[in-house]
Amino acid sequence: MTLTKEGFQAGQKDGITIAAGYFAVSFALGIAMANAGIGALPGFIMSFLNIASAGEYAATEVIAENDSYLQMALITLIANARYLLMSCAFSQKFSPDTPMVHRLLCGYGITDEHFAIAVSHSRFLDPCYLYGAMSLSIPCWAIGTALGITLGNILPIHIISALSVALYGMFLAIIIPPCRKQLSILIIVASSFLSSWLCGILSYVSSLSSGTRTILLTVLIAGIAAFVKPIGEDGQ
Repeated sequence: MTLTKEGFQAGQKDGITIAAGYFAVSFALGIAMANAGIGALPGFIMSFLNIASAGEYAATEVIAENDSYLQMALITLIANARYLLMSCAFSQKFSPDTPMVHRLLCGYGITDEHFAIAVSHSRFLDPCYLYGAMSLSIPCWAIGTALGITLGNILPIHIISALSVALYGMFLAIIIPPCRKQLSILIIVASSFLSSWLCGILSYVSSLSSGTRTILLTVLIAGIAAFVKPIGEDGQ
């Protein structure tokens, strides 16, 4: 295992753009939290410990509707399930002699963006590289959330409404590129939109809380996608 100052500085360099993006998105997330009645300090702690936009937004929706802790646990587990797979792949980037404490600390900082910059390295990963990226991105994520909560109570309503769209813009930025490359993904995403809309208007399903509907839709659509387009034994 190698721990170097150069690795930390390289991580900070690659983490600058991630930190900037995190700040903008977390600000919008903070506005959603303010609308749900979450204070700046709880929001800061929530973002600092989770670092998960989709998971935090889903949990915020559960809090806003005063749903149960069980629903929050389930929806957060489902929304963040991809990190389990990322962790398995990420573990292969470390030297076999990397201590468990470094593996756990790096595991705490796994996000889509951190995973992307880490797996691009062909050699074993220096944990300090990820520490460098985390040292900028995680504070920006947590501080941006707290500022969004605080300023969400001060800014004019039309500005708040405009900034709230940023979170949905991030989701669109995630799904549009793969949809353009693979027809199967486009069909699955379109089916997700249609299913979500139907669940909101059908008499029985619409009476369920949004958290319960999200859980059911996520499991159902993911199951159908895995059945229709399974990953082959060769990984393709």
